[in-house]
Amino acid sequence: MPIIVNMDVMMARRKMSLNELSDRVGLTLANLSILKTGKAKAIRFSTLEAICEALQCQPADILEYVPGEEPED
Repeated sequence: MPIIVNMDVMMARRKMSLNELSDRVGLTLANLSILKTGKAKAIRFSTLEAICEALQCQPADILEYVPGEEPED
């Protein structure tokens, strides 16, 4: 997928664990892990907003578009 999730980079910059982010955002560890690893198919704007607020960043700090071919299933 040409969308890369850099949430782990922002978490490292903020010295924040997945557990702490989970508590601040109100999402389960499993759901945050799926998002962090790039396996999520979608994200709600309210979730993105909560993550950005907790990490004090912009959506572009978390999501990156890298043009390229779609992987084959």
